[in-house]
Amino acid sequence: MNNIDISKIATLPTQYGTFKIQAFKEGEKEHLAIFTDELSETPIVRVHSECLTGDALGSIKCDCGEQLHFALETIAKEGGLVIYHRQEGRNIGLLNKVNAYALQDQGLDTVAANHQLGFKADERTYEVVEFILNHLGIKKLKLLTNNPKKLESLGDIEIVERLSIQITPNPHNVGYLQVKKEQMGHLL
Repeated sequence: MNNIDISKIATLPTQYGTFKIQAFKEGEKEHLAIFTDELSETPIVRVHSECLTGDALGSIKCDCGEQLHFALETIAKEGGLVIYHRQEGRNIGLLNKVNAYALQDQGLDTVAANHQLGFKADERTYEVVEFILNHLGIKKLKLLTNNPKKLESLGDIEIVERLSIQITPNPHNVGYLQVKKEQMGHLL
């Protein structure tokens, strides 16, 4: 990946603790690395896919916001890195994600809604994630994820352990979580 612009590293004080932050611009998408001062040889890493509705608006239709908060709390305590991967709606974009939500309101599940719109269940790619990890000198890690696709996506990076994220279902996301487990193989 040759045409990625990289920002300077800045300090980011948050409700979880003080982190370092660096941006990586890939075309129109700007990804973030949020990390602690001290990164171990095998840090905890969360590759968090952007979810505006869950992350910023507090939607309880998914578990994304809760997963992001869990990851930030974890790295604040134990050290590590969150890569904020700017591929909204499993990389179908915000407009299509809202259209998928409308289809879900009509009874389709998240996978069927994506298919109805002409997309695969998951359109994400992870090349920029591997680029960011290499840029930060991370060769092996403990991956904080429930998504088996992320375990397979990091090519040259050694994943020494998968750490799960357990989120308590609510009436609005129980079906969503069931589809992630049964149709997408998530390890819930």
